Amino acid sequence: MAAVASPASAKEKAAAGLTPPPTTSYTPEQIAKLPRVKVDLVAPPFVHAHDQIAKGGPKVIQFRFVIEEKEVVVDDNGTKMWAMTFNGTIPAPTMVVHQNDYVELTLVNPASNALEHNIDFHASTGALGGAGLTKVAPGQEVVLRFKADRVGAFIFHCAPEGMVPWHVVTGMNGTLLVLPRDGLKDAYGNVLHYDRIYTIGEHDLYVPKDENGNYKTYGTALESYGDTTTTMRGLIPSHVVFNGKVGSLTGDNAMKAKVGETVLFVHGQCNRDTRPHLIGGHADWFWPLGKFANTPLRDIETWFIPGGASAAAIYTFKQPGVYAYVNHNLIEAFELGAAGHVVVEGEWDHDLMTQVSPPGPIKSKG
Repeated sequence: MAAVASPASAKEKAAAGLTPPPTTSYTPEQIAKLPRVKVDLVAPPFVHAHDQIAKGGPKVIQFRFVIEEKEVVVDDNGTKMWAMTFNGTIPAPTMVVHQNDYVELTLVNPASNALEHNIDFHASTGALGGAGLTKVAPGQEVVLRFKADRVGAFIFHCAPEGMVPWHVVTGMNGTLLVLPRDGLKDAYGNVLHYDRIYTIGEHDLYVPKDENGNYKTYGTALESYGDTTTTMRGLIPSHVVFNGKVGSLTGDNAMKAKVGETVLFVHGQCNRDTRPHLIGGHADWFWPLGKFANTPLRDIETWFIPGGASAAAIYTFKQPGVYAYVNHNLIEAFELGAAGHVVVEGEWDHDLMTQVSPPGPIKSKG
């Protein structure tokens, strides 16, 4: 059985430097004088450039999301779905800040869209996570600012009144990563460094079918609303996918690493429970519910994530080869699409595993 670190006491956490930094309340005038950092977001599974340990004091970190309603292909058979997205990707680009930084988001809803949108940050406090302050009709933009006062990986999603599930399952969600100012730490207070970071957004999709069992297509997102809602209420997804499409993280799109490199995997599921597993590897450290202020668990084979949460796991690769990263509901992984690959380069370690003899005629007795 894998060893599991026991929760550290408050005194032990303080000795290991795991106590949170002091929180200072700033007036609007003081916030206006803080350093401002404009972030260039990138498409998942990649993450924009960021420091793992904060430099200096709190900053105002500026992000910009442009809402895009568009038709996307969700599998190798050409099945189409009207998606609603932040910055055109499913999931939205991952955002990274440090504890006590201020997240300042400009949310843009172009006039070419048909629907009102907003955003609910699970990391924020008040006003429905910001959803009550960010309603934008087509042709409008709004700016929201909130303090990232608690650490962890947090879901955000669109939450328009009366249409929340539809917007969420058709793509409008992502992860905000709030790192401790002094970096990630293991259960003993040692600083953890990652060489690469990948974000996986898992989605259950509900593409309607016609009376002959064929997937239907629509002219606009709004036109698909009625049939999609009816399909959603059946609670049986047509697809369960990583990053918006079957095969989005395989082949040429597979995640890459090298033997000896440490990778931080950040996995979000905005709607349903999931259970990621790295076939051939582990989570050296796993933060349940993705909350870095809590003691991480060690040597986890499969990590559970409830719907509406993001979680984080870190692993140092020891062997080369193709690792399958799957939802370990294997029906959803192999039949509905929730699978990806990590391609790792390096030298094989026969001490960890070896083929003693290749397949051949049966020689042994008894």
